[in-house]
This record gives sequence, structure tokens and C-alpha cells, in this order.
Amino acid sequence: MSKAFLDSAARTAVSHAGVVSGGAAGCAAVLCCCRIAKGCSYPYGTLKIPMRQLLAPILSLGALILLAAAPVQPAETPVDKGIALAQQELSRVVDLVAAGALPRVRIQQAEANLEDAKDEVILAHDLYGDLPENGAGELASAEMIAAAERRLKRQQARLDEARKMVDAGIAARSYLAPYEAELSARQTSLDLAQLRAHLMADRAAMHLDQPPAAPAMESAPPDGSELFFQGMEHYEGDGAFHESQDLPPLEFAYSSKFDRPLPISAEGETEVHRALGFDHRGRVDVAVVPGAPEGVWLRQYLQLRKIPYYAFSRAIPGKATAAHIHIGPGSTRLSGSTANRLSKRLGTRTRSAD
Repeated sequence: MSKAFLDSAARTAVSHAGVVSGGAAGCAAVLCCCRIAKGCSYPYGTLKIPMRQLLAPILSLGALILLAAAPVQPAETPVDKGIALAQQELSRVVDLVAAGALPRVRIQQAEANLEDAKDEVILAHDLYGDLPENGAGELASAEMIAAAERRLKRQQARLDEARKMVDAGIAARSYLAPYEAELSARQTSLDLAQLRAHLMADRAAMHLDQPPAAPAMESAPPDGSELFFQGMEHYEGDGAFHESQDLPPLEFAYSSKFDRPLPISAEGETEVHRALGFDHRGRVDVAVVPGAPEGVWLRQYLQLRKIPYYAFSRAIPGKATAAHIHIGPGSTRLSGSTANRLSKRLGTRTRSAD
């Protein structure tokens, strides 16, 4: 029983350690205890039965103590991971250039990619984060715009180099497509950064002009929630949304920014909208939370182009079944004859509304 029982107890301790922490350091500590136990198998056989029964829990408890003492590594954000990957790639390229396997120009390209990743951190915080309640200083706004401009300038340089290769006959003209698409996305980011700077400056000015507020019985809404205090934000824009002209550029810009398709939950009329009594033709619903980074970006994009929208932060009876952004003017009420006509047309086109 001595060695077999101890091996079983050690394996149990290892499995428990994996559940508690899942870390390699914890498993190593438990295995160390197991090796100590196996090395002491002969003395173990001389112990009396009560001591044998206590040995396995003692080993497991010691392993758990070591696991608890191990430091917990903080989670790495996507933008921080991007910088780390760019730094690793730069180191790899430098080594290959030193070995003569790559031309020296590849170092410049890797350095530009690293600078792009650093500027992306600035945009992720200042451009796609929550809008500060009291606005932001000129320095923060200038830094955000400068980061967007630097990224645009680097991509323009990449496009110019690609055009030289096409003009020289080294590459086909289709080779330019991804460079041009990325340049368009970065131009959109710069436009949004400039709009964001104006919004933050206006909010800062409004905060300075407002007199000190009298003490209120109820606390004010948290930062940014005043827009959705009633669950909805309405932006009128110029009152028009042309789906055939406005939707394709929006889908392209969103996929370029977030590396996934625009999550359209309803395009045109659906059974859900008909059931609610709304004519949803010429409107588009996007399944994003308005306060999330994707929702903030989408709202700024629409405001920049004066496209009307309704942003719902939660379900509202008779208006919205879940949080989403409705692009276009408000849906009008359906008459009985129109509802019957639409119900015959829907067929397989129907998508869920939210």
C-alpha cells in the first residue's frame, strides 16, 4: 500500500492543483512534493497506519500553500499584446538581418509596425474609450490626433512603396488593394479623432460655464450615462440614411477597425418589427452596446457623417427588444394594409431584430 497509495495521493494533489490555479508553477510545486514523497518511500513503509493516512493530506496542503503563495500575473490586454508581438518580431528581424538572411529595409518595416502598435494604445484609450464627463485637456486631444496622423502617414508610405512595385511591373495592380483599404480605415480613424477632440473640448467648455450645482437628493448618473439615462440616445443628423450608399463604407470601416463584420441584426423589414407595428424598410439595426468600444466608434462614425441613429442601451417596451443601434430615421407605424403586404414579402429575407 505504501508506494502505490502515495503515488495515487500525489496524482490527486496534481489534479487538484490544476483546478485551483491552472498554472505551471503550481503544478511544478506539487510534482516536487511528489518526488520528495517517492524518494522517501522506504521510510513511509515503516510508518504506522495513522501516520500513513495523514501523510497524503499533509503533502496536498503543502502544495496548496505553495500555489497560494505564487504571484498572480495580470491579464494582458489586446493592445499590450500587440506591442509585445511587434517587439518580438523586431528582435527576430534584427537577428535575421545580422545573419544576412533579410535585407536591412526589413528592420525599418518592423520598427514602423512597432510604432503603429504604440499609437494604437493611445487611440484605444483616448479615441475608443468612454468620453470623459468633464472633457479632456488640449494635450490629450492633441496626442490622440497626432497618433492617428502618424499611423496615417506610415500607411501612406507603405502604399507609395507598393505603387512603385506595381509601376515597375513587379506586382499586379490588385497588390495595392489591402494597402488602400488600410489607408482608408486610418483616414476614418483620424476623422473620428478630430471629431472626438471637438466633443471633448465642447464638454470641457460646458463644464467650465456651468455654475456649481446645488446638493441633490439623488446621485447623478455615472460617467457617460446621461446619454442613456432614459435608455435611448437620438441623433438627428441630416435626417437621411441612404442604405445603398452609406452602408457599404460603414461595413468596410468597421471590419477594418475591429477585424470582424459589422454585426447587423436587422436589415430592412423583419417579422419582429412588423409585430411591433413598425415599418423598418431602409433602416438597419446593429447589435452593439452603445457604451462599448464598438458602439462608441459607431456613434462617432455616424455623427461625423451626419447619419441619424437611435442608440438603445437596454430593452424598452414597444421600442427595442435589446441594446442596439438603429441606423436611419425612426421607424414609422404600419397601417393594416401595409403590414399585410410586408408579411407576404418577408419570406426568407427575415433576420432577428436585435
